[in-house]
Amino acid sequence: MKTLGIPISFLFLAAFILPTPALFSAEPFHNGGTGDCTQCHTTPPELIGADPSSTCLRCHQDQTGIALTSQHLVATNTTSSPLCIQLTPGGDFCWLKKDYSWPVITGMANTQHSIGDKHGHNIIALDYGYGPDSSSAMAPGGTYPSSSLSCISCHDPHGRYRQLDNGTISNTGPPIIASGTYVNSPAPDANSSVGVYRLLAGKGYRPKNAAGAPAFTADPPIAISPVLYNRAETFTDTRVVYGSGMSEWCQNCHPQLDSFCKHPVGSNALFSLKTLNHYNGYLFSGNTSGNQATSYSSLVPYEIGSKDYSVVKMLAATAGSSGPTGRENVMCLSCHRAHASGWGNMLRWNMEAEFIVYEGTFPGIDNNSPPHLAQGRTAAETTKNFYDRRAGSYGQFQRNLCNKCHQRD
Repeated sequence: MKTLGIPISFLFLAAFILPTPALFSAEPFHNGGTGDCTQCHTTPPELIGADPSSTCLRCHQDQTGIALTSQHLVATNTTSSPLCIQLTPGGDFCWLKKDYSWPVITGMANTQHSIGDKHGHNIIALDYGYGPDSSSAMAPGGTYPSSSLSCISCHDPHGRYRQLDNGTISNTGPPIIASGTYVNSPAPDANSSVGVYRLLAGKGYRPKNAAGAPAFTADPPIAISPVLYNRAETFTDTRVVYGSGMSEWCQNCHPQLDSFCKHPVGSNALFSLKTLNHYNGYLFSGNTSGNQATSYSSLVPYEIGSKDYSVVKMLAATAGSSGPTGRENVMCLSCHRAHASGWGNMLRWNMEAEFIVYEGTFPGIDNNSPPHLAQGRTAAETTKNFYDRRAGSYGQFQRNLCNKCHQRD
């Protein structure tokens, strides 16, 4: 997505009048439930920002071009950093502002493009230069209007959805005592509940700024995150343990998944024995000597097939880098980032290139890689898309990571 045509004078003025997180209270906020009203509203229902996502990005976009593991940052301030540097499991909305083009054949006029609009969910945050998708009026496979897409299209800002001790999810019940997102979150009991994963909305939810959108029919997935998750994966993966329900939840806005998704997903898309063996054995192109104990890759995550919060939480604490054992399934996030990525269709890796590593390096326009592999990105941008992994961790000529499950090379 291209930055909106906002006058420079306005942006200069906004730099002084837009509040920054440094001005906010240091007390816990959004800790599983409703935060301090005055952090988002002047007077109810008036928001501090121009729109819901602008209000969210006041805290959730970095201010100085720095990635901080201890803060919930989902977007890079592109005026402070030329790279999209937030490395959260969901990705960085900054990629929506990155357009790329490259010659199909060197020296010829025909050109291919990778536009920002296709790099992720096009949230509308006018204060920060994010606008609606210019080519899709509605969510693919659904009717959610692109003109209303915002952070609160997916996340309930008031955090009403909670996990109860009987395993159910509800928007009423015992008070929420803490977030239920993290490995160190407490367990719910008869007198208290914990928030659902990432404040995601559940059944019956419809944000006020999208009155014409259908109400949600599915509850949030069961998932657990490590406490520190906005981090480089140079040596170790950041593992979110997904239990169950991710693809079913995505169908709240994309109900016709079968009509546009080329791959089976959901709780019924179980790993076959062949897929399980491929996943556990695959290390990189040309090397299938891996084993289940160390085979997990956060670039190709999966659901473990459990709706039990306590089981998922336990595995998050002990699973390490172990791979699938036989009850796992493919989900939407096995291939896509939840927010955005540097590749088309918010994919976790580049499916549109023959090689993701070429002659031992990540392709870039600045390291003499073939244009059809670099695809307009610098080597540094490609590396950020791989969360600062080392190209040497893969094959000298590494093909795309569909091979982790399908192993065709």
